[in-house]
Amino acid sequence: MNRYEAELNEEQKKAVTAPLGPILVIAGAGSGKTRTLTYRVAYLIEKGINPGRILLATFTNKAAREMLNRVDRLVNTDTSQIWGGTFHHLCHKILRNHAKTIGFEQNFTIIDREDSIQLLTECIEELNLKRANKLFPSPEALLEVFSLAVNKVKPIWKTLEESFSHFAIFIDEITKLEHFYRERKKNLLVLDYDDLLFYTVKLFQEKENILKFYQSYFEYILVDEYQDTSRIQADFIDMLGQSSQRVMVVGDDAQSIYSWRGAEIDNMLNFPKRYPSTVVINIKTNYRSTPEILALANAAIEGNQFQFPKELRAARKSLQAIKPQLLLCPSTAVQSQVIAEYIEDFRKQGIEAKEIAILYRAHFHALEMQLELTRRKIPFEITSGIRFFEQAHIKDICAFLRFLINPYDETAFKRIVKMFNGIGPKTLSQLWAEYLASSGSIEKLRPPKAAEKSWMSWLDIHKELSSPEYAHQPSKQLERILYGVYADHLKMLYECYQRRLEDIEELINFASSYDSTEDFLAQVSLLTGLDTVQEQRGGVRLSTIHQAKGLEWKVVFIIMLCEGLFPSNYSLNHPTLLEEERRLFYVAATRAKDRLFLCYPAMRPFNNRQTTYSPSRFLEELPNHLIIKTKLDRYP
Repeated sequence: MNRYEAELNEEQKKAVTAPLGPILVIAGAGSGKTRTLTYRVAYLIEKGINPGRILLATFTNKAAREMLNRVDRLVNTDTSQIWGGTFHHLCHKILRNHAKTIGFEQNFTIIDREDSIQLLTECIEELNLKRANKLFPSPEALLEVFSLAVNKVKPIWKTLEESFSHFAIFIDEITKLEHFYRERKKNLLVLDYDDLLFYTVKLFQEKENILKFYQSYFEYILVDEYQDTSRIQADFIDMLGQSSQRVMVVGDDAQSIYSWRGAEIDNMLNFPKRYPSTVVINIKTNYRSTPEILALANAAIEGNQFQFPKELRAARKSLQAIKPQLLLCPSTAVQSQVIAEYIEDFRKQGIEAKEIAILYRAHFHALEMQLELTRRKIPFEITSGIRFFEQAHIKDICAFLRFLINPYDETAFKRIVKMFNGIGPKTLSQLWAEYLASSGSIEKLRPPKAAEKSWMSWLDIHKELSSPEYAHQPSKQLERILYGVYADHLKMLYECYQRRLEDIEELINFASSYDSTEDFLAQVSLLTGLDTVQEQRGGVRLSTIHQAKGLEWKVVFIIMLCEGLFPSNYSLNHPTLLEEERRLFYVAATRAKDRLFLCYPAMRPFNNRQTTYSPSRFLEELPNHLIIKTKLDRYP
């Protein structure tokens, strides 16, 4: 017990040494959640619980390995028998023992996303779902539908209605396809990742004796990042834990930001209702940020109605009482320039570029920031690994302009044509050969019947783009391509359709500053092909807030804090989504250790004109005494 006294604060110690009943640990940002969970496992083992009877569910195998390695160092016991890992890993272990019960053989294999796409493609072809003049969703997009349906435990029709309404016209075909795909996997003795969850829960629902075995087998169950669990993951834990009630879940409802991929905050908020004897323990001491940053974060989350009230307390001292700074910029261009100047100053002060982050709500918000850092030769790194102009949908729409300017650009031609129904690799090569034989006349080509409608739309638009109305106006050309032919394909080709549409609208804004299509494409090519110090490991981190969760930096800039951008325009009419946007702002603010900058640009280009934005409501909700406002008007 002396070790627990010395190495844990009072809040952590209370969680670690809590009774064996149901425990809900609300671990605030930077409060030592991992340490608490690790010591809890060690404490259970020291109290005599068999390591092989402990289940520890995490969201990454890396997290499980790190925690179990720490446990190894804390106790003189073989911890290799602990059931630790991701939900998928744990379900896989269970299904291996009961494969025949679910209609499989024990030698079933698990297929990855690439294999799933290939198999689903074959199923679509066998069912002949890609018919003439009728776009059908891509396998990639359909896998997102199937995955969300499994994780939210909802039928396909309901998932389409709520989250993929642009696919609703195919509800019968998609429902039939999902059943056919599931049966095909069964015949081939393969499971995809979501099947691991689906079949384990199905096994427990249908085989009471098997469920009772595992309920009695596990003496204690622990779950990390509980706020990120989906409905099916929570069901899995409840099935195992409801009987013994020996369950500890650890998380922070204020950091629940993944509803779009199936996470449900209600799993955490309603945990005490499902386990009436729950002991709720708050861990509120933050070891990451200054008191001033935490004061702002606490105020930022107050506006949410559905939450466990909490107030983070700083273990650190103030750094010269420096408050978070609100940068009031006249435009997005000024926002980028000013942030770049601050970064240059911080680097002169000895703060490394890797200790600085620029966080944003959506990928397209960072376009101007990428350009400014590139111009100034400030090294930067993008968390997603994909720069704005390297994204598939950006390359797709630019291909139409590339082919317009250079009618012998084979790569652009093939990128356009392969989007159309009924055109596979063989037909693609054949059409290109016919195109060359016809001296470069797309009008003379005869595409497959399934592609005729899209092909004719492309021909009409291709002619229009050279007309006086559109020539030398790349922004108008892109807009015509988007709404004339590409938007329908975008909906069917890619998941996250709305986000990708916003990216293209931002590309149109970017193009509005060019009066030559050639110059615009040249600039895009240069920015796509840059392989210099501008993007490298150890540079300033550019990241969406979703991808920044769990990370920290000395200096953080949160950009584009405009109403309709952050929070997003879509969330303004949906109270639950608006609360998630506020949690997203809270997560962003709590990434900062020493300095936090909030950036509001009053104007940004949109549809060939400057659009004025109001400050984000998240800024308006902050008490004035918590921030320093800096108005920047020294730029035109």
